[in-house]
Amino acid sequence: MNLNQALSALNELEATLRAYQHALGCLNYDGETVAPRNSAPARGETMGFLSGIIHEKVTAPETGEMLDTLLANKESLSLKDRRRAEVLKEERDDLTLVPADEYMAYQQLMAESMQVWHDAKLASDYPAFAPYLEKIVAYNRRFAERKNAARPAYDVLLDGYEKGLSHETLDPFFDLLRRELAPVILEVAKRPRPDTAFLDQAYPIHLQRQFTDRVMQIMGISRDDCAVGETEHPFTEGFNKHDVRITTHYHEDSVLSSLYSVVHEGGHALYELGVADELQGTVLAGGSCMSLHESQSRFYENLIGRSRPFCEVLLPELKALFPSQMAGVDAEMLYRAANLSMPSLIRTEADELTYSIHVMIRYELEKAMIEGGLNTADIPGEWNRMYKEYLGVDVPDDRRGCLQDSHWSFGAIGYFPSYALGSAYGVQMLKNMEKDVDVWGAVRAGDLKPVTEWLGEKIHRHGQLLTPAQLVESGCGGPFDPNCYVRYLKEKYGELYRL
Repeated sequence: MNLNQALSALNELEATLRAYQHALGCLNYDGETVAPRNSAPARGETMGFLSGIIHEKVTAPETGEMLDTLLANKESLSLKDRRRAEVLKEERDDLTLVPADEYMAYQQLMAESMQVWHDAKLASDYPAFAPYLEKIVAYNRRFAERKNAARPAYDVLLDGYEKGLSHETLDPFFDLLRRELAPVILEVAKRPRPDTAFLDQAYPIHLQRQFTDRVMQIMGISRDDCAVGETEHPFTEGFNKHDVRITTHYHEDSVLSSLYSVVHEGGHALYELGVADELQGTVLAGGSCMSLHESQSRFYENLIGRSRPFCEVLLPELKALFPSQMAGVDAEMLYRAANLSMPSLIRTEADELTYSIHVMIRYELEKAMIEGGLNTADIPGEWNRMYKEYLGVDVPDDRRGCLQDSHWSFGAIGYFPSYALGSAYGVQMLKNMEKDVDVWGAVRAGDLKPVTEWLGEKIHRHGQLLTPAQLVESGCGGPFDPNCYVRYLKEKYGELYRL
């Protein structure tokens, strides 16, 4: 196979993979949003079958020959073509470790386990989900051992979400957060809480849906390119820059819950929508790694969404839709309510100060679960113990405890640290952005375009063309410094609670 033939084969393979992955994504989105409950087994079979075809195409000998040809001539390739080959080679290397029948069975298992998790969460019934989690953990252990038996299995799984990530990196990161933030969390807990009585009312869901539309307009997200669905656990599915699907979960008694899930998932959507046209249809389209993806969602959710200027923009919208509930509420009251800090049960609704402690707990549980120090049957007890130790809260049931997140149900073990890393990256990106952009003037005007354009130039447009390390440095303006994150949290909550 010569170089031109290899490039032609690469184009053909990408087109095939794109079609199958689009179909799988649509099935997944449908299953999480509108599909009937009993459809899970048949959908799982279909997803397993389609995944098997992807496995076959990627691991085929001719794909190996094509990639070998491209990478042997990488000095003759453009950056784009070289990265296409490198990214696909990484995927092939992973898939060749897993026999096709096992891969298909695992895909089917995940499709079914997500429905079981959903039902188990609603019923607060961890034992119903535990057998599925045990199988998922066993699969991930096998995968990690096949990929690199010389490394700790959990490090291998972490590496799948961000290259080079390991417990040697994460342990000091979480130690820093625990050491520096724990005293602040304890001190904040002693201070008077802001008035949030206006939130303790009914906010009709049909009006919250209208509010979602307005928030997406403010964020600059076109509904012609981005749909909104409703699901138990919010997520984003990106197919291309003209087809991104986000989800939220409405609670009549918690208007801020859906607001900030929309802003969070909207941050993911803006990343997917901002990938350069020339990368569309290739394996380089989409986010570079999960910590960078979470840096964007957490950036919009917290750094922008919970800022005073953004609360000033949101207030008139809330008053127009909920006049009686918001009567007498000013922007400062909304800002302080949106940044209420207190130890809590639910990660997705946790304040910025305590959020990374929720992530740290999951990180420690995952490590123990994968390395064999914690049986899946013992997860609820250990989860509850750690929430009491680190956050001082009693977990009343599994629904608000170890079943609250969907990640383990679809095999995303090693993903959770990305949320804390992304939060920290975002703060450093903001500091770097403020050198070039009048961030708060733009936000106060209700025009996030300058913010999104800056992120687009530094992060979004590149997709996977650049490595995660290159993109982190591009956005942060230099090497990552977790102390920047710690200083930000201390300053913000010091001012809010007069520490």
